[in-house]
Amino acid sequence: MNDDELNEKYKEWNRKTKEIIKKYPERGEFKTTWGEKTKRLYTPLDVKDYSRIGFPGEYPFTRGVQPTMYRGKLWTMRQYAGFGNALESNKRYKYLLEQGQSGLSVAFDLPTQIGYDSDDPHSLGEIGKVGVAIDSLSDMEILFDGIPLDKVSTSMTINSTASILLAMYMVVGEKQGVSREKLRGTIQNDILKEYIARGTYIYPPRPSMRIITNIFEFCSKEMPLWNTISISGYHIREAGADAVQEVAFTLADGIEYVKAAVEAGLNPNTFGKRLSFFFASHNDFFEEIAKFRAARRMWAKIMKEQFGVTVPSAMRLKFHTQTSGSTLTAQQPDNNITRVTLQALAAVLGGTQSLHTNSRDEALALPTEESVRIALRTQQIIAYESGVSKTVDPLAGSYYVESLTDSIEKRAFDYIDKIEKMGGMVKAIEAGYVQQEISNRAYDYQKAIESKKQIVVGVNKFTSEEEAPKSTLKIGDTAEKEQIKKLRILKKTRDNEKVTNALKRLEESAKSDENIMYPIVDAVKVYATVGEISNVMRKVFGEYKESIML
Repeated sequence: MNDDELNEKYKEWNRKTKEIIKKYPERGEFKTTWGEKTKRLYTPLDVKDYSRIGFPGEYPFTRGVQPTMYRGKLWTMRQYAGFGNALESNKRYKYLLEQGQSGLSVAFDLPTQIGYDSDDPHSLGEIGKVGVAIDSLSDMEILFDGIPLDKVSTSMTINSTASILLAMYMVVGEKQGVSREKLRGTIQNDILKEYIARGTYIYPPRPSMRIITNIFEFCSKEMPLWNTISISGYHIREAGADAVQEVAFTLADGIEYVKAAVEAGLNPNTFGKRLSFFFASHNDFFEEIAKFRAARRMWAKIMKEQFGVTVPSAMRLKFHTQTSGSTLTAQQPDNNITRVTLQALAAVLGGTQSLHTNSRDEALALPTEESVRIALRTQQIIAYESGVSKTVDPLAGSYYVESLTDSIEKRAFDYIDKIEKMGGMVKAIEAGYVQQEISNRAYDYQKAIESKKQIVVGVNKFTSEEEAPKSTLKIGDTAEKEQIKKLRILKKTRDNEKVTNALKRLEESAKSDENIMYPIVDAVKVYATVGEISNVMRKVFGEYKESIML
């Protein structure tokens, strides 16, 4: 059947269907998260160019970055964890590894993320609350005690202070006898999305970009297996962006990082291999699968055509996925198990390289061990029982999925083109453009929930009276007091002359064009703290003040 014949058949089917709809109306109008109408039926007419799909492991990587995908190796099951002090978090990591987790993912508390020590007045009330408190190399040694760093890969969700935490991890590895070139893992190190969506920035954008490119250069020489950045759409999506905006703004951030690295004299064929990405997986199942496929194809095209990359492995978009925290509800929290399962399955069908599944109680508190175990078992059931890992990209060729993939790609490139015309992502952020676009979409989504155009089960439909769960994890004040006491003892007992000299050397380096990573490593080795190192750079680089959007 040729296209003309198929088109006639489709029109005929539509006419018959409309007669049926008069008797049995549809439930309403169906749209994507970005507002495009979802057609009743998709056919080969909606797949414009099937040849663009390609083969797995080959440019443009629509169908996956590896030829055999999960038939060869399953995705890394990496549960995000960290709370209280280093000792408590160390116990949780060992528990997760015992339960079959295959990689670590470290959550840091807010003071650590924004460069304040636990004894700083800014830190009071926040120590160990949303992640583990890390003040110095001493804490990092405890955090990974008994965990062989040559056997696991570690992801660290850290941005403004990523250079410091990376240095600490590297030194801990060396103390374990694991050389820096053998360490595997990822630092998030994505400062641009902090200005857009998350807010844990310290320095203005331009010196922050300098630190990031210094990390790229350092790792290319010293830590060749380390992923130097995880360019994050997750927090952009959690702030209210739709699927198209998540792809567009994430890849636009990626373009800015590659530009900065190229300007610093680095080769994209080399450092491009160590770039990684981080996306959210939300509830619209097929849309999320299409989003991941579109992002892969777009990044390959960007690296090849915009930056002249010729090495295939430097064109691959490798990504970690986390199921969506913003979709979890405090009402009827057990429903979250179902939401997470669907989101995790979409990530796997979309070809993720690693995955974190949120726990059912995360809308209420940090997850309990029981909740974490259910979340991990969800991944394991998908991996070993569902059968979805038997073949590569099983939804390829779906008229609906391919049409969605094409639509996301086109609309995301439209956003990227507009940002490039504004002078790039830094200028778009400084102008407030990206933040406003996300804010507008978040507002529309909230209105849809309030008007019940968007149903959230247990919140605006199918509600019930229920008692709040009793077994939530609580972080008491004891952990804060102990952390402060431990830090004060460290500051008295370390060699403070060595610390002073190391910080002075760091300040000189920050004022010059030197790679700042080397003096940071030296400062970490003599137990200079996160706050002390950050304060030296605050003194040189200044602090960023967000502009107010009206």
